[in-house]
Amino acid sequence: QAQLVESGGGLVQTGGSLRLSCAASGLTFSIYGMGWFRQAPGREREFVAAISQRGSTTLYADSVKGRFTISRDNAKNTVYLHMNSLNSEDTAVYYCAARRFGLPTTRLDVGYWGQGTQVTISS
Repeated sequence: QAQLVESGGGLVQTGGSLRLSCAASGLTFSIYGMGWFRQAPGREREFVAAISQRGSTTLYADSVKGRFTISRDNAKNTVYLHMNSLNSEDTAVYYCAARRFGLPTTRLDVGYWGQGTQVTISS
């Protein structure tokens, strides 16, 4: 069975940085586009960033563009989300997502989800 396991969440002050990791197993990682979504309390799960199978294409939500960077290491079956200049609007549970042969940019695109990791930004 495919499994995505996120790590790296936590509590950080406004303006700080975090790096999330998502380790994949049970799937052929190199044929999956990978992405990150997030869900804040009382809100729907929303797209954050996505990266193509070989990393040549990346997409970002407008709200994180210029602050977040998605990357992947196919040798380690891992995708990362580097988050800088964090603010209270970034507080959410962050979910790793995988889509076979495509970029996961909507919830309907996603074939596999991770369990989520909490990111909390304090002022």
